Amino acid sequence: MNVLILAAGYATRLYPLTKTKAKPLLEVADKPMIDWVLDNLAPVPDIETVYVVTNAKFAGDFQQWADQYKQRNPKLNFKIINDGSTDDSNKLGAIGDINLVLTRENAASRDLIVVAGDNLFSEPLTDFVEASRGSVATLATYDVGDREAMKKYASITTNSEGVITNVEEKPQDPKSTLAGIALYYYSREALPLFTTYIAAGNNPDQPGRFVQWLYQRKPVKTFQIRGTWFDIGSKETLEEANRIFAKFRPV
Repeated sequence: MNVLILAAGYATRLYPLTKTKAKPLLEVADKPMIDWVLDNLAPVPDIETVYVVTNAKFAGDFQQWADQYKQRNPKLNFKIINDGSTDDSNKLGAIGDINLVLTRENAASRDLIVVAGDNLFSEPLTDFVEASRGSVATLATYDVGDREAMKKYASITTNSEGVITNVEEKPQDPKSTLAGIALYYYSREALPLFTTYIAAGNNPDQPGRFVQWLYQRKPVKTFQIRGTWFDIGSKETLEEANRIFAKFRPV
C-alpha cells in the first residue's frame, strides 16, 4: 500500500507563522507536525511509497524534509508532488490533489492511506490500518466528547457493523460526539472513483466531502481512534498541541 499526506494548503489562519513555512512543517513539541504523522504510520508493514502532495511555494522545503526523514528511516520511499498552485486562488483542493497523485503517479493499483499533514496522533496507526484491510474504504473517527465542539466537525452515524449510514457536516444539533477525521483508507476498488467524483463536477476541496459522496455508493467502514488526536487549525490549537504532545516525546 501507499501513503498520501495532504500538505498543499496555505493555512492563512496561522499567518504570519505559515507565510514562509508550510503548516505541517511547523514544530509541535520540538518536531515538525508531519513527523508526528509519519512516525505513527512508519510501523505499518507493506508501505511502498509515501507521497506528500504540496504546492509550488513549499515543494522544495518538503523535499528537504523528506531527505532528512529518510536518513533516519531508510526503508521508506518518498515522492514529493507539486500540484502547481501558488495561493488559495488557484489551489486544487484536497480531493483534487488526491486525484492528481492517483493519475500522475499511476498510484491507483495499490491501496492508499490518506492523512492530513496537520492531524496529530499520540498513538501508532497500525490498528487502524489492520482493521481497514479488506474494506472498500474506512474512515477514522474520534470521540470529541463534547456536543458543542461537534458543531465544528462531521458527525458520523453507523449501523451495528460500523458502516456509515449518515454524515452531517457541522451539525447544529449533534446527535453524537463521534467525529469523522482526516484519516482514510481507500482500497484499489475505491480509488478510481476519485476521477468519477471530480468529472461529475463535485466540490474538490475538503477530503471529507468524498466520503459523504462515497458512502451512498459503496460501504464505508469506520474505525475509532484512541489516544489523543489534534486537528491544528489556529494559533490556539497549535499552542495547546505543543503543551499536550510534549508529554508524548521520547525521554
